Amino acid sequence: MKLESISTEELNGIYSKEDVYIYDMNDAMRWQQNHVPGAVNLDPQNFTEQDLAYNKDSTLIFYCSNPMCRKAPNAAKKVKAMGYENVKVLSAGIAGWMADGYDVESGG
Repeated sequence: MKLESISTEELNGIYSKEDVYIYDMNDAMRWQQNHVPGAVNLDPQNFTEQDLAYNKDSTLIFYCSNPMCRKAPNAAKKVKAMGYENVKVLSAGIAGWMADGYDVESGG
């Protein structure tokens, strides 16, 4: 199953748009420290379809800590198997997002 990746620049251009949902697969403590604005924290092992966007045509973007992390790609594969088509992975993770100077949120 081929996964489509998205760059930090591309994500910055679309993240505030309607029908774009961003999921942070890092642990809750790391998510509290900083995350992409609007990102929802999911447990990579225990999320269900009810935790995701209702509309399966929505754009779902997953990320974790950095390019070496496998949580986001694994979650994206699971979601594609649920029938979502427009699924992407921010390969750079939150580390790349911050290194490129984009805004982050902290707290819940």
